[in-house]
Amino acid sequence: MTIDAPADTPLPAASANRLLTAPILPTLIRLAIPNVIAMVGTAVVAVAETSYIGRLGTEPLAAIALVFPFAMLTQMMSAGAMGGGVSSAVSRALGAGDRTRAEVLALHAIIIGVCGGLVFTLIMLVFGRSLYSLLGGRGEVLEQACSYSVVLFSGAVSIWLVNTLASVLRGTGDMILPAATLLGVAALQIVIGGTFGLGLFGLPRLGMAGVASGQLIAFSLGAVFLLLYMASGRGRLRLRVKSFAFQRVMFIDILKVGAMACLAPLQSVLTILIFTKILATFGTATLAGYGIGSRLEFLLIPIAFAFGVASIPMVGMAVGAGMIARARRVAWTAGAVSALIIGLVGVALAIQPSLWVSLFTSDPAVAAAAHSYFGWAGPGFAFFGLGVTLYFASQGAAKVGGPVLAATARLLLVAVGGTALVAADAPASALFALVGAAMVVYGLGTAGAIRMTRWVK
Repeated sequence: MTIDAPADTPLPAASANRLLTAPILPTLIRLAIPNVIAMVGTAVVAVAETSYIGRLGTEPLAAIALVFPFAMLTQMMSAGAMGGGVSSAVSRALGAGDRTRAEVLALHAIIIGVCGGLVFTLIMLVFGRSLYSLLGGRGEVLEQACSYSVVLFSGAVSIWLVNTLASVLRGTGDMILPAATLLGVAALQIVIGGTFGLGLFGLPRLGMAGVASGQLIAFSLGAVFLLLYMASGRGRLRLRVKSFAFQRVMFIDILKVGAMACLAPLQSVLTILIFTKILATFGTATLAGYGIGSRLEFLLIPIAFAFGVASIPMVGMAVGAGMIARARRVAWTAGAVSALIIGLVGVALAIQPSLWVSLFTSDPAVAAAAHSYFGWAGPGFAFFGLGVTLYFASQGAAKVGGPVLAATARLLLVAVGGTALVAADAPASALFALVGAAMVVYGLGTAGAIRMTRWVK
């Protein structure tokens, strides 16, 4: 049973806001489309970067695999976790009709972004080599990983600033400018990284350091652009630096959502690392088959992300305006759309896995493992999409405890269940079934938590 405040009438100061009155599904789709396009741009960067790193040799390709989890963690924390906390706080303030508070929150968000970037820079510059060694990096592979990492994480502040400022804008309901900025950053990253990495147009060939410089320069330019744009007053909020004063309550408003939400990407990365480690005992073919399957899983996340991020300002403004019933309808609608789209893909590949698998391998053993993965895990994709999208929607309501606990349950199920299955000499198919079951637990657990959590203004 859901316990909620009965009020569902917008406050007078907020009643003119279109996100509080527009039809839910069309508005969600309109807000999600720019995010989907931006995520596609990010995927193109990953493909392009892998392509020209491959031209540098085998060691660089192995090196990027060591750095990738930490680079993804930086993005996930700054854009999805803390970024969700920023969007939530800004949208709730605007929903309550308090534009001044939203502008003050934006400045406090920038401080949090700078601090988050500095923390990543410090950790990766000091402990990066040890972390890559722990993951198995040795010799030239380790050196190449460190060369890439030092340049990349020297610019972690820029990455955090771009994602933080984009989250501020999303909190106002503006999805187009953040998406356009991220697409511009992606294009610059491809051009600059490829040019310096491969030594094109007569420039020195800088290798992995040159590839990483593409991301550093592109995100730095993106951060400068967004700062200038918001300072100019052309956006829905203006950065009023001269009248700024530290307010503890503003940090709390952002961090009560963002700090807890940061546990989710940590759990996601840890879940993948644990399962990969367990599955490695079954041999190269099985691990490669899982890799083909999980690659699609990563490509589907942007769909859940897009609808989830689109729901944050709609939920946040509705909660801020006291329209709790509308906030819940937004969350369930976003979750249902995401589950439907991703679920259809999962079911289709469970029935006909060769549609995807044949694109990557003709090896019978690898293909068989990938087919087994989709057969057992594919039906769980809908629940995964549901959980991810509802996790973002819960950020809009500043109630992320339940979804984080659901992610914890998924992590424990994979870790404990996987270890038990290996000890019992279970086949790889049992582990793939465990992945599907963990997705179901995550999706239903998140939905149940939102159902039982009281959302109030």
